[in-house]
Amino acid sequence: MSVDEVVSTQRRNLPLLATPEAVTGRTYIVTGANTGLGFEAAKHLVALGAGKVILAVRSIEAGERAKDAINKSSGRPGVVQVWHLDLSSFDSVKAFAQRAIAELERIDAVIENAAVAMMGPVRAEGHLLAVTVNVLGTFLLAVLLAGKMRESAERSGGGLVRVVVVTSRVGFTAEEEWQRICEDPLVGMEQDEGLQVKSYPLSKLMEILALKHLATLLPVERTGVVFNLVCPGLCTTELIRNAPPDYKAQVTDMNQLYGRTAEDGSRTLLHGAVAGSESHGCLLHSCEMGENDVPNWVTDDEGKAMQKRMWDAVAEVLESVEPGCVDAMLKQ
Repeated sequence: MSVDEVVSTQRRNLPLLATPEAVTGRTYIVTGANTGLGFEAAKHLVALGAGKVILAVRSIEAGERAKDAINKSSGRPGVVQVWHLDLSSFDSVKAFAQRAIAELERIDAVIENAAVAMMGPVRAEGHLLAVTVNVLGTFLLAVLLAGKMRESAERSGGGLVRVVVVTSRVGFTAEEEWQRICEDPLVGMEQDEGLQVKSYPLSKLMEILALKHLATLLPVERTGVVFNLVCPGLCTTELIRNAPPDYKAQVTDMNQLYGRTAEDGSRTLLHGAVAGSESHGCLLHSCEMGENDVPNWVTDDEGKAMQKRMWDAVAEVLESVEPGCVDAMLKQ
């Protein structure tokens, strides 16, 4: 599967499936919400009647600008709050989660949109930056907030809450590279310098594999928490600003041909934030179920074994960062 095959047939002008009935009065966390898809999703949530929307951002200054813009467009000041979150720092993720647990009465959805497309030797917390931000920091936040979200589901009288991991089908283009590291993926990524240029698609494949296995460990019937994956498609955003020039030029050309606007793409995130229990552990794209586009090698018996290995590798790191966090989540 090539990148061109992934995006050349994507639809535009997607439906807005989130409704005031589904959103009004609820509390949302949107990571990477100062720009692009996250900003547009937060803007929609406020317009639809959300009670509280947390813009989780690296730059408070940029977050405040986004807040001002949303307040102006919605006419609903007092809904948006700007909180600091840097997914490249495990301490920042832990501090954010502690604050959310202490200060928020409920969490109805966490839209994990923040990501980096860095392709090179830049590292954070001992791993390539794309792996730290897109995989480890993202899952650390989900794990630390899982207990609070289960409480929110229970208090809502049996309603569902959601963890939406924004991923990309571009991960499926990295099958050949994945086979080089699949037995020990995080270690393999660090040892094989030739994979640095593929760190973004590989990180997205890692997200998909790990979440699919995690979903089997946390059935919705027990927790009330839906974990799903959303591919927003190719959208015109700032994601590729740190990518190599040749890759940036390629994506820019594809955007001109097939790209969605950030507002259009944000509708896929909102779909994930209201999707039902049938979406648990599944890939969504174009505001509909996208499991038919998941390759067999990801879901067959060997694929399920890879899913488990990927989750186990992630869980080992998370347990080293916050001892007991994974066990606590699984026992809830």
